[in-house]
Amino acid sequence: MAIYNSLDEFHKTPFGAVPAGRTVTFTLAVPKDYGCQTPYLIWHRDGQADQMVPMARAGGCDDCDWFRVEWTPGAPGLYFYFFDLYTGYRKLFRGRLGESYVTTGTGEQWQLTCYEPDFETPACVRGGVIYQIFPDRFCEGVPGKVMPFADRIYRADKEGEPYFWPNEQSDGYLNMDYYGGDLQGIRQKLPYLAGMGVTMIYLNPIFEAHANHRYNTANYRKIDPLLGNVQDFRALCRDAKSFGIRIILDGVFSHTGSDSIYFNREGRYPHPGAWQDVHSPYRSWYDFSPQYACGYRSWWGFETLPEVNEHDPSYRAFITGEGGVIDYWLEQGASGFRLDVADELPDDFIADIRRAVKRHGKDKYLLGEVWEDATNKWSYGVRRTYLLGKGLDGVMNYPFKEAILHFIKGGDGADLAEAVTRICENYPKPALDVLMNFVSTHDTVRAITAIAGEDVAGHDRYWQSGQHLSPEQYEYGRRKLVLAYALVFTLPGVPSIYYGDEIGMQGYKDPFNRAFFNWNSHENRIRPALQKLAALRKNCPAFADGRFIPLQCAEGVVLFARDNGRRRAEICVNRNANDVTVSLLGDTVTVSAYDFAVRTGPSAL
Repeated sequence: MAIYNSLDEFHKTPFGAVPAGRTVTFTLAVPKDYGCQTPYLIWHRDGQADQMVPMARAGGCDDCDWFRVEWTPGAPGLYFYFFDLYTGYRKLFRGRLGESYVTTGTGEQWQLTCYEPDFETPACVRGGVIYQIFPDRFCEGVPGKVMPFADRIYRADKEGEPYFWPNEQSDGYLNMDYYGGDLQGIRQKLPYLAGMGVTMIYLNPIFEAHANHRYNTANYRKIDPLLGNVQDFRALCRDAKSFGIRIILDGVFSHTGSDSIYFNREGRYPHPGAWQDVHSPYRSWYDFSPQYACGYRSWWGFETLPEVNEHDPSYRAFITGEGGVIDYWLEQGASGFRLDVADELPDDFIADIRRAVKRHGKDKYLLGEVWEDATNKWSYGVRRTYLLGKGLDGVMNYPFKEAILHFIKGGDGADLAEAVTRICENYPKPALDVLMNFVSTHDTVRAITAIAGEDVAGHDRYWQSGQHLSPEQYEYGRRKLVLAYALVFTLPGVPSIYYGDEIGMQGYKDPFNRAFFNWNSHENRIRPALQKLAALRKNCPAFADGRFIPLQCAEGVVLFARDNGRRRAEICVNRNANDVTVSLLGDTVTVSAYDFAVRTGPSAL
């Protein structure tokens, strides 16, 4: 028996993060030959001094003395702790999978996240399936469009590679080629999406903007005319609802486009913007100063993306106030927002956005783009409070993505288990259940390419252009991609499919990961596997809110359970080239090479 393991409820109850005011019980099992009389729990709230709490003897066994203490963290925040045995200078710090190790020096402390007692996240999100769509590249419902602006290039060659410019900093974001994907096309494909078990569509930006990615917003209250209009959006939300699908919008609130009605540097709009007019109602949104190379603060130095001051009262009211941008789009039928670059939004601004979103109901979803552990992230010199109950519902789960791909590409199963358990232990359960899990997005190399292709590191866009997997690489990548999605669908959180992954679309970094969906694809082996996984999630509630329990994770095999106290699922993923035999819910099961197996039944808890 370990002296202490934070994953074991003998040692720590309850598991993981706790709401403020909840008492936590800690129990040590100290070997008798240590001669320990009074160990101490040593804890501190983030940024404060250590506090020491003595632990009382609580029985024991043949070779161990048990010591126990109850402790109640106060206000929401992060708390860190370790144990001092006060015998031979022995201290206990966190090792892999929550298990303690003994040292006379220092080590990593355990983290205890304490969140708001009333923190709730949308129940309708749990157990569902997200599908991410880059709107210009999914489906053209109204073909052969006339471009609404002269500087747009229409791409009739739907199978052609997206245009690229190798030097974005000097040339700007010259993403001016448009394939014509639109809201009507998404409406037409709703039966297709429903057939994959999709319950939520996350749309990359759809507001008017003058680049195909639309992250350079030109008008927050207008649909980009190439996509349609507000009536088309309402119709999409209405029809999606009839299929049990919700629509989530991308909120880009850290910067606008220079080519916008607010800034208007390019003079596209008839009324002067902040760039031309010091008396513009939008002038206070931006920071003009000669200290900046372009005369104003811009996002990561891109002149086409002037940053906004999220503390400015008029900007904040414009986005989050009564009748503001959040209100407007939720009233049109949207079911929530994903916040672009949440790291660059102040916590109190995110709190205002949350209040605006939740004005429309507890079922409205607020997701954030955070690439690291969102509970202990430092950003711009402050510890972020994204998931403590007054900010985001959940985040894009990049730690799981990295862990999944590392394992699929040859990493140790124990590394995957460690990465997953850390997130499960640190995140409040309301947030954990609604994380967005994925292996591909518009910001990353396509998963099949990342799995089977050459590493992109050190290669420029000229090299990335035209790269395709060989037939042998593709077959290898396809099988491994299904394994990756088996993990995406069965780990805690909500699975997300990046458009085209289900037909094996390839591509390195932006823009090659944003090609037009190949509706003529003959790849018909990946989608059925995703349908099977979606049905599995729907039929077993343990996947919606069950605890993650690692059972056997080593080398090329991970075997774990999801258990919510009512139902249990046991999952084995075998990324090896040989079959393995395992026990799933008491049954002996042979899992083929590059395959997975799942069994479901009553809870074992």
